[in-house]
Amino acid sequence: MPSPIIRAQRLSKTVQSGDAPLTILDDVTFDVGDGETLAIVGASGSGKTTLLGLLAGLDDPTSGDVMLDNVALTTLDQDGRAALRQRLLVFVFQSFQLLPALTALENVMLPLELAGVPDATPRAREWLARVGLAKRTHHHPRQLSGGEQQRVAIARAFASDPKILMADEPTGNLDNATGVEIAQLMFRLNREHGTTLLLVTHDVTIASRCERRISLAAGRLVADERCEPPASCKLSASRCA
Repeated sequence: MPSPIIRAQRLSKTVQSGDAPLTILDDVTFDVGDGETLAIVGASGSGKTTLLGLLAGLDDPTSGDVMLDNVALTTLDQDGRAALRQRLLVFVFQSFQLLPALTALENVMLPLELAGVPDATPRAREWLARVGLAKRTHHHPRQLSGGEQQRVAIARAFASDPKILMADEPTGNLDNATGVEIAQLMFRLNREHGTTLLLVTHDVTIASRCERRISLAAGRLVADERCEPPASCKLSASRCA
């Protein structure tokens, strides 16, 4: 296994629900190798999205720690975590998270400009072309289909040349055919750039394309399964879900 770029060490998350504590994650430990593709699967409410937020340093665990690129998140304040995220990782969300007042080109350019990238405009144009939107650069999100909006989000993510891509149900708001196209695009770009991919998904077919799957149930890690190569994975749906 490649050297870990992400290490989750005995992560637990408990919140107060009425008069009683509610455990969302319970003692979760695993590593993610540099360049690995990992699906996080489980039923609704099993803790998948919470886990992704903890791994990115967007939320604090009740106990345990996360190491990102050999940096312990508990040693950083919020500004330090934000700087680490900017250097290492990007997100693709189910709801696209595009700014409605900006064009497709401007949405891809914005994080590049904020990071001080000198060639933000040509790089954004290049990435929109790579996701098949060269003729839609000046369209606003409301003028784009759901699949096109997710392509803009993927272009925005990869344009910053991240080491880690975290995707939370990236095809959840798309019809089946469009979802397949978006998944194929995301996996192709990820393979070309050697990005570490963490993918939260309910889709068994998409999960089976990852090299590895971890399964959560009631906040606990109940399975950690590897399949090499991803395209030939023969695990049954019951084992992958």
